[in-house]
Amino acid sequence: MRRSALFWTPLLFLAVLPTTGCLFRTRPVEDRYSKAPLMESSQQGLIDAINQQAEKVHSLQATVDIDTSAGGIKKGHITDYKEIRGYVLARKPGMLRMKGLMPIVRNTAFDMVSSGQDFKLWIPPKNRFVTGRNEVQTFNADQPMENIRPQNIFEALLIRPVDPDTELAVRENGYEILHDAKGHRILQGDYELVVIRRKEGDGGVLSRKIVFSRADLRPRRQYIYDEEGNVVTDARYAEYKDYDGVSFPSRIEIYRPREEYDITLNMLNVELNKPLRDDQFVLEQPAGADVIHLDGPQSSAVRVPRDNRD
Repeated sequence: MRRSALFWTPLLFLAVLPTTGCLFRTRPVEDRYSKAPLMESSQQGLIDAINQQAEKVHSLQATVDIDTSAGGIKKGHITDYKEIRGYVLARKPGMLRMKGLMPIVRNTAFDMVSSGQDFKLWIPPKNRFVTGRNEVQTFNADQPMENIRPQNIFEALLIRPVDPDTELAVRENGYEILHDAKGHRILQGDYELVVIRRKEGDGGVLSRKIVFSRADLRPRRQYIYDEEGNVVTDARYAEYKDYDGVSFPSRIEIYRPREEYDITLNMLNVELNKPLRDDQFVLEQPAGADVIHLDGPQSSAVRVPRDNRD
């Protein structure tokens, strides 16, 4: 079954808008069943396809509509937000900037930037300016936006190549559950590239699994795991289009099960490999903002008194 909606904006809007909704929701079924003969590829062919695609994309700038939702069993309810206009800048090896606008009035709902290690998040409706490090994870149910790390979005947005020096990839012949035009469930074969990260002493750990549709041999899904083998990101890729000679998905869904949020990026305009300046990834602290530092493991918000701020 597919979850429509992903991205981290839903969490931001949980802090801005009232939470409503029920525990369960029904979404329309997509017809992705292919009656054409299934394509074939070797294990190395799939690895080459991932690496060649990664080599083709060095930067991305896009105008997007964002559908988001947050909540589930842990929170007891789900909240959906539809068609939030946003802008995304990404530049390898790990720089990301995202800006979202409030519906209708188009005022800034959030502005977020990451240098690859550190991140900054500005939420004007709450007058909150959050800073921290991408690798420091926090799980604060009261302030769900503080659980977001731009690196999680970057990894889902641009699939990393398979590094033969540090990773081992193995092909699995699997299947996916699709639906025909009448909504009947149909099993269709797929390829699943399981990526193991080598570790000294214990052989390796499960890092990623990339699922390829055999209708066109393009990535349709990517699972990203933590050190314990838990799924931390479930990303889906759909509706590939040609952008500047590069095939790239025009819809990307990102689901984070631990934080219970998902985001769908619907690409309205995409430019690949255009030069992006360093100053486009700079976010200055607004005067008078309520500053929160998330620098310690399992950190609660460390607030900086306004009288002590520069």
